[in-house]
Amino acid sequence: MALEVALAQIAPVWLDRGATLEKIIATLDEAAQRGAQLAVFGEALLPGYPFWPELTDGARFDDDVQKDLFAHYVANAVDLDAGHLDAVCRRAGELGIAVYLGVIERCAERGGFSLYACLVYISPAGRIESAHRKLMPTHEERLVWAPGDGHGLRVHDLGGFRVGGLNCWENWMPLTRAALYGQGENLHVAVWPGSARNTRDITRYIARESRSFVVSVSGLLPRDAIGDSVPHADRIRAAAPPWPANGGSCVAAPDGSWLLEPQTNAEGLWCVSLSLEEVARERQNFDPAGHYSRPDVLRLAVDRTRQKTVDFED
Repeated sequence: MALEVALAQIAPVWLDRGATLEKIIATLDEAAQRGAQLAVFGEALLPGYPFWPELTDGARFDDDVQKDLFAHYVANAVDLDAGHLDAVCRRAGELGIAVYLGVIERCAERGGFSLYACLVYISPAGRIESAHRKLMPTHEERLVWAPGDGHGLRVHDLGGFRVGGLNCWENWMPLTRAALYGQGENLHVAVWPGSARNTRDITRYIARESRSFVVSVSGLLPRDAIGDSVPHADRIRAAAPPWPANGGSCVAAPDGSWLLEPQTNAEGLWCVSLSLEEVARERQNFDPAGHYSRPDVLRLAVDRTRQKTVDFED
């Protein structure tokens, strides 16, 4: 049994939700035309990754530049309850294609102004089945994003596989990976803002550890794609390298070998065909949640409740 997966390494129309949504939907159309059953996009693609803190003294307290950029980011963030992904869901359902999409989420139940790096899974029926808020923002991301929770640590059955996904450096968290392995994951999706430095080692490592296929998909952003509609765009461009994000999308087989080596410095849509038989072959001698586990000695507890600050009893 084979599953066709499309890796969509595209640049957002940076910090513009509406224009980036149009680009995502066009890419879905192309993926479906090429026979994909699952399309994967990079971390925080909608509306874009926050590259500005390290380029604009992001840790400066009570700074007007940071406030301007944050307010713009909030205005272009994704509110799932407000239907901001309805067009993507509708097109996924029309095409019969599943989607993993990295978004910046804002949510009313946490006040509406805190932001989360969220990995959304949309089923081939066009329904949002999980929304995983990144557990721990990394380094300067903590100046922009709030920490998430375990609610989205879920796997999904698709074409004979059981697929799960994580955001960026939480792929390095052993217990987070174990939470997905323990649900029978055999296709792991890792999404990234865009750097071959991030994907080159960990993609093959997770494949070897889990004896699963690992699909790493990165974003992309050339400096000249930082548009004038972004507050303080001139200052950001002046401090940015030529490629704030250079891609690095890749695929590793369950034995750790490359099916697709990291792709950099260009947008692209790469399609791979994955066979479940390859997982079975590699699980013969090591199965981390099966015959090579000791639940009588070691077990993991996972809290999947959606965190909130208030409980009401009316």
